[in-house]
Amino acid sequence: MSFSTYRCLLMTTDPVHIGTGGMRLGRVDNSIVREPGTRLPKIPGTSLSGAIRSYAAHRYGKRGCAGKDGHCGRPTCPICYTFGSVKGSGSELSYSGIVSIGDARLLLFPVYSMAGPVWVTSPAVLQDFGISSEAVSNNKAKWNGGITSKKQINLGWLMAEKEGNDWTLPKELKDDLPNPASNRIVLISDKLFSQVVNSNLEVRTSVAINPETGAAEDGALFTYEAIPRAAFLWTDVVTDDYRESFPDINRLNMWDGILKSQNEKAKSEILKKWHLLKESSDNSQILKAKEEASEWIADSLKHWNERAIRDVNPKSSIGLITSGLDWAEHLGIGGMGTRGFGRVKKISCKQIHPVELPKGN
Repeated sequence: MSFSTYRCLLMTTDPVHIGTGGMRLGRVDNSIVREPGTRLPKIPGTSLSGAIRSYAAHRYGKRGCAGKDGHCGRPTCPICYTFGSVKGSGSELSYSGIVSIGDARLLLFPVYSMAGPVWVTSPAVLQDFGISSEAVSNNKAKWNGGITSKKQINLGWLMAEKEGNDWTLPKELKDDLPNPASNRIVLISDKLFSQVVNSNLEVRTSVAINPETGAAEDGALFTYEAIPRAAFLWTDVVTDDYRESFPDINRLNMWDGILKSQNEKAKSEILKKWHLLKESSDNSQILKAKEEASEWIADSLKHWNERAIRDVNPKSSIGLITSGLDWAEHLGIGGMGTRGFGRVKKISCKQIHPVELPKGN
């Protein structure tokens, strides 16, 4: 099976602002992206994919392959192989990528309460993540007794009454979460969850400064909202490696060995696959194709051996994805980066499909 699905759990270490691209009248001037049905904030997969490609390309040392064009398009380049290449109309080296990065959706949202900070979630949110949960009535909540022994808890400005006995987060998710979040989860209804989230988003105010006077520009005041720090989100990454030729160090060395060998048939297969050789090619064209292929391999091996990504040394595209995601913890995603926004930390990234069956089945 060529495709696999990985579920990545993320935590915001800064507020994250992914804007809708315009100003509007209302609570804030610059609103963030939301899901149409639930009105819950999210981080679009396009924002994640662009940032991850850029960071992976920088770690690998090929900045030209980071953007939307100008790619090298070489089959020996792990960046172009993973995310795709655009070389221009009609080029044989234009091809789609082998990964699909989904939207990052809310899982646990931090809220102030009189009992201290808590993280709220809902049955539908947990179900989408793949965890079954008991139901909870509208305008009520469930939590463990370690948060508070009282029968009510405020979630921001909303007050919720405790329903039933103590409730704790299922173990399969709790074990992945850092403290104190893992022990301070409050389950609320799907209806209440959206209200709590949208009532507790971070809102900041900024103003442009006049460079001549050093004072605030008249009429330049604006507000913007963001997903707050310490929110947990999840996203699915699907890898469909239909080419099954990810250019890791071992495969590059294998190709290099073939090109240096006396196996002309194997050489010809590689050169034709890379569109460097045609059926009607003469000896001079074959020699030129071999030299170009050897240059590609040597260049890629140099990048693997010299760049910061060498410590990761991914054997597949998911390793390249996580190596790029690691830098999002430092360089961030989205807008307002100069205002302390955007850093996202990877908590875990686990394969959920195909699932390995127990031995004996």
